Amino acid sequence: MKLLFINGVNLNMTGEREKSVYGGQTLAEINEEIKKHFSDDECEFFQSNIEGEICGKIQSAKCDGIILNAGAYTHYSIAIRDAISSVKTPVVEVHMSNVHAREEFRHTSVLSAVCKGVILGFGKNSYILAGESFKL
Repeated sequence: MKLLFINGVNLNMTGEREKSVYGGQTLAEINEEIKKHFSDDECEFFQSNIEGEICGKIQSAKCDGIILNAGAYTHYSIAIRDAISSVKTPVVEVHMSNVHAREEFRHTSVLSAVCKGVILGFGKNSYILAGESFKL
């Protein structure tokens, strides 16, 4: 199985910003743990702070499933929503934090309705749970 993990805006700062929310590990360290967990599968990782690059990656993906943490784009990016809608590859939306326990503006996702599912609130393990969902 080939899985594509896409991280959006500001997730490159994981491990440095809001450690009480996102933990102390860097995104590279989290990606290494994901790769170890899915050692029998092929994992690709992509991070961008640029909305159009995320759309392009979704549109050009050659994989069995996409695990997407769009960061703040989750709450307002119709462009990313349309990219998800334009492909047949299933997408699982993930968030490390429980966005419903945070600021009210984070309670709404424009992406959820076009995704296979949503996993949130399990820290770095949200990615692993999302990846495992493609094996069900």
